[in-house]
Amino acid sequence: MLAPVASASFENDIERIEILAATPVTSSALLERNLLCIYEHAANARFADYDVAGIVKSAPALMYRLFDLRVGLRAKLAHYEMLGLMTPAATQGFRDVFRVLRYVSDMLGEIAIGHRSGRESSYLLRGFTGTENNTLVNYGFYRNGAPLAFQSGDVILVRGTAHNSAAIARIGDVDSQFSHIGIVYVDEAGDHWMVESLIEDGAVINPLSKALDHHIMRAVLYRNRDADLAARAAKSIFDYVAASHERGGKRILYDFSMRTDATRNLFCSKLVRLAYEQGSGGAYMLPTYPTSISRKNRDFLERVGVETETTFAPADIDMESGFDLVAEWQDYRGTANIRLQDFTMDKLFEWMERYKYRFEETPAIKLVSVLGRFSSYFSGKAKELLASVFPRVPPNMPRKTVAVVAMLHKTAEPIYHELQNLNAQSIAETGLPLHGLDILSALEMIREREGSRIGYLVRDI
Repeated sequence: MLAPVASASFENDIERIEILAATPVTSSALLERNLLCIYEHAANARFADYDVAGIVKSAPALMYRLFDLRVGLRAKLAHYEMLGLMTPAATQGFRDVFRVLRYVSDMLGEIAIGHRSGRESSYLLRGFTGTENNTLVNYGFYRNGAPLAFQSGDVILVRGTAHNSAAIARIGDVDSQFSHIGIVYVDEAGDHWMVESLIEDGAVINPLSKALDHHIMRAVLYRNRDADLAARAAKSIFDYVAASHERGGKRILYDFSMRTDATRNLFCSKLVRLAYEQGSGGAYMLPTYPTSISRKNRDFLERVGVETETTFAPADIDMESGFDLVAEWQDYRGTANIRLQDFTMDKLFEWMERYKYRFEETPAIKLVSVLGRFSSYFSGKAKELLASVFPRVPPNMPRKTVAVVAMLHKTAEPIYHELQNLNAQSIAETGLPLHGLDILSALEMIREREGSRIGYLVRDI
């Protein structure tokens, strides 16, 4: 592993990471080692050790260097696959590196805009818009500043703003920064559509502009290298979902089981999988590296309705060598918030496993979960609880799933707000957001303070 380096130049440390990423490898052990070194160097770097004023000035160039670094690493996936180097440890190493470099880039963006928050504005940015280096474009797809052009078969990976999004992103054994995925279809008239499966609506077709306006903070555009296959995949799934909404058609509900086999219902990633399966006549099956769901704490997973130990999670597309990363977008006014949500959810799941915390329903939760679809008859308090968690309760969401998602949301919310206050205090005192290690330390202090009951989580004694 790399020895700690006392450096006043963030650029020098990025250069060290770039050298590691560019180093040729001939064995899986060396690949795993280099990825681990990149991860540790990035994860342990603290902006307080650098010239913050200099970082602000050079932030756009630094963000692009980190982005280009990830693009370059992804471009090597096919080569490493050909050499047989993609062991489970190497695959995990790539995922970890992609995640931590995104966090570092987010923090650069936050520093560059003076830590402005979305609450100071009356609008949310639409995905792939903004004038503050919000959209980073792969140089191979850059067209002299022209607006980003979407194509049929493009896959868009996104992250929403809710705690539920953080939970979905972390339901497997692999931590992720994404909660949803959909596929773009461009019709003969040139209209752009997003074909997707939403928890509350099942499989639907929405204007792409609407999908990119849907309270998202992060989005990545991936493009399959086979344009003909991508076009067939998009047309096939568009027609399939459109037929389900016609008179006499059978609606496709959201699949809470997370199974990728031949059940008719679809969760978001399964819809994209089906698109490419249909477009290729069954020859192209996603994902190459499925997400494992083997948490020891099966109580939560069973309440959610998960019925499998492997699945296609949205972020698995990050590891598909047949897709190019075309562009990545983030709203720096909100990236700190979703980072705090991510770390909160990490710890909640860890506490459930390590310390045997379990969700305990209250009478109010039971009422909400049983009668969720009749919420207009609720008391004001019950309606407020439900509305803060679900836009609408899906008709096929099991009662126990409604209950556990509501409890998860209500448990995470006060912890998240406490972290927000600590982050604001750090910015006021140092000009810097909380480092990840400081966030984790604060979360452990909260656990020790709260003891055997944390929100709706109760520790088995």
